[in-house]
Amino acid sequence: MAYKFSVLSVFALSYIGIILFTKKKTLCAGTGAFMILVLTALMDAGSPTDFARFVAESVNWNVLGIFIGTLVIAEAFIESRVPALIAHSLVSRSRNVGTAILLICLMASLLSAFVENVATVLIVAPIALEIAKKQRISPVPFLIGLAVSSNLQGTATLIGDPPSMILAGYMKLNFNQFFILDEKLGIFFAVQVGAVVSFFILWFFFRQYKNPVYSHEQEKVTSWFPTALILLMVVLLACSSLIDPNFTYLGGVVCVVLGGVAGAWFVRTQNLNRREMLRKIDFDTLLFLASIFILVGSLLRAGVMKDIARLVLTYVSKDLFPLYLFIVWFSVIISAFVDNVPYITAMIPVAQILSSEIGASPYLLVFGLLIGSCLGGNVTHVGASANVVAVSILKKHGYTIGIREFGRIGLPFTIGATAASSFFVWLLWK
Repeated sequence: MAYKFSVLSVFALSYIGIILFTKKKTLCAGTGAFMILVLTALMDAGSPTDFARFVAESVNWNVLGIFIGTLVIAEAFIESRVPALIAHSLVSRSRNVGTAILLICLMASLLSAFVENVATVLIVAPIALEIAKKQRISPVPFLIGLAVSSNLQGTATLIGDPPSMILAGYMKLNFNQFFILDEKLGIFFAVQVGAVVSFFILWFFFRQYKNPVYSHEQEKVTSWFPTALILLMVVLLACSSLIDPNFTYLGGVVCVVLGGVAGAWFVRTQNLNRREMLRKIDFDTLLFLASIFILVGSLLRAGVMKDIARLVLTYVSKDLFPLYLFIVWFSVIISAFVDNVPYITAMIPVAQILSSEIGASPYLLVFGLLIGSCLGGNVTHVGASANVVAVSILKKHGYTIGIREFGRIGLPFTIGATAASSFFVWLLWK
């Protein structure tokens, strides 16, 4: 009981720190993880072997490998200028400004299924800004559209966003099972249903921009090699289930190796030294993810997740449909203001326990959780990293926006995409 109270207190303090001090969230999570390790060693570790097993089992090394590998490959993809070429090609084929921006949002959405969301915004934001500048119109709705679009498809694949990687790690889902799982359509297709609805919403906002698009200078691709690496990564991840069906190690190994190849390409073609190359790796987020794994692992070890599941069943509902709706929309509300990585990492075990208690499919509640926690970040300008970056870019260009202006597009986009995606999941997995 003393260990349970201690780890719950440390987790709560760490979570509060992550919420209040977003720029220092890694420091808060890392400090909490260190305190957990000390408490576990002193109060609940048993032998040194037990302590080592706790650390090894709490941190999902496969997920960390996938994250770091895909990040480096995405950086190389950006440097190759292939995404910029695709975006300029779409713009040049558009009849008017509204269509051009909608197509760029569509490209950002599809690209974010394989490239980190922030990177996606950084790739296409300059093109949207250039269009707005030449037309002498505000770029605000365009950048908001790009941000929310990039957040959408990151949910669809294993490599799209950290929450998807985390869910795959807990549920032992490989790359292919995001598409077809137990002979049913997976989370990928649920997101596509939401995408159709949400892009009609974006069309409603962009339909007023009917001026023709001015010609743009053609982008020059520096190398097609990073594009080949991404395609190879997708193929190898798709085939990895034949060797590693329980998603325990091979996905991480594949991504780390290909990330190393992308890093070597960087050093060779961009004339970077080792220090400059290391700066391109997001060690901050890597440490944040590892710390969150340890924090949540301690809650599982102490039995806190079972206690939370019992409270939900007692005070929410024991019926499946109300419980599913609660998981989805409560996740939307929380993720609108709170980083979704610690939230979804903590809630996946709870959703698993709830599914077991009421005899539901093990995937229904966790898919609803993933949809709600990933799409909920689109409600506010601080709900997702891609939103923060888009708002920061706008501020540099003289446009300061807050929660109301962002929510004007973000809220209906989120409601439409979440409702459609979650309804699709319910129909297939209830």
